[in-house]
Amino acid sequence: MSYKVKLELFEGPLDLLLYLVKKDHLNIYDIPITQITEQYMRYLELMQLLDLNIAGEFLVMAATLLQIKSKMLLPADPQQVQEEEDPREELVKRLLEYEKFKEIAEGLRQKEISQQEVFKRPKIENDPTIPKDTQVYFEASIFDLISAFSKALEDVPKNLFYEVIKDEFTIEEKVHSILHLLLVEPAVKLSDLFSRAKHKIEVIVTFLAILELIRMKEIVARQRDLFDEIEVSRNKNNIIPYEKRDAPETDQEPLS
Repeated sequence: MSYKVKLELFEGPLDLLLYLVKKDHLNIYDIPITQITEQYMRYLELMQLLDLNIAGEFLVMAATLLQIKSKMLLPADPQQVQEEEDPREELVKRLLEYEKFKEIAEGLRQKEISQQEVFKRPKIENDPTIPKDTQVYFEASIFDLISAFSKALEDVPKNLFYEVIKDEFTIEEKVHSILHLLLVEPAVKLSDLFSRAKHKIEVIVTFLAILELIRMKEIVARQRDLFDEIEVSRNKNNIIPYEKRDAPETDQEPLS
């Protein structure tokens, strides 16, 4: 499959590590390095399987994790009198600093959004064109998408892996197929799209088509809550960015 996807929505290796820590509710100060390394390598393998444009720092982080893991597996030196430094210490420090940086950046972004709202016309409460009780969604990250893709591969029956594939699928055909489906249905669960695939190759092509549509800004992938099921829809809804999920809500009223 000679199709390389280049996405602007790719985060870096520290984003992936923070994602894995939060996803499994791990203690960032006491990271289970074996578990986190295995999961990180699994995501890296999936990126390579999809021929995604992986930045070099992902591979550097992989080497760092493997080095830390090997150090922690070594038996303690009985000759060593003073307490040895935890091999994870530098990594934990980097993660905490990066998380703090992201929170500051998100806070500044929220202030910018608040300032943009200041001079807007007030909302008309009884306007029938404004839907009431609108469900708030959050934008899914690339790692949420890869996680859903990984689960879809696991759910494909093993016997289908060895069937002779008679029909060939292209990214372009899947793109048109998904867009046509979204003309009929306003939103579709990502798991439903994967469940329609007959074999592993079709799952991969479907996922690449989703990434291509996101890159083209034709669709959005969203969740009702953190790590919740993903659904895709045409790019016309008010989506809250992924970084805003844990940000406090502001009740600032626009000036009259």
